[in-house]
Amino acid sequence: MIGLQPNGVDLIQLRSLVSGILAELGQLETDAFPLTERVVVNKGAACGIYFCLHGPRNVKLTAICDFKKRSIIYYSSTGERARRTPAPMKPVAA
Repeated sequence: MIGLQPNGVDLIQLRSLVSGILAELGQLETDAFPLTERVVVNKGAACGIYFCLHGPRNVKLTAICDFKKRSIIYYSSTGERARRTPAPMKPVAA
């Protein structure tokens, strides 16, 4: 797990959402395979997270969460762009 606290992005919901959608894209059982993540850095600042779901037989499904655009782009095991969703946001304090 990453010890990163991006403004406005709920990391717990983000991991759950990405894991579920990548499993769905690969027709895999949810939470049956490991999900790794890496911080994406641009000019010394964290700008996103790269996720990789490691399935059976070296199948890899990936996703990139872009903090600036507040969106997640999902890629199939062939590397083709498969889906795009908004990143889960933390509730705004009143």
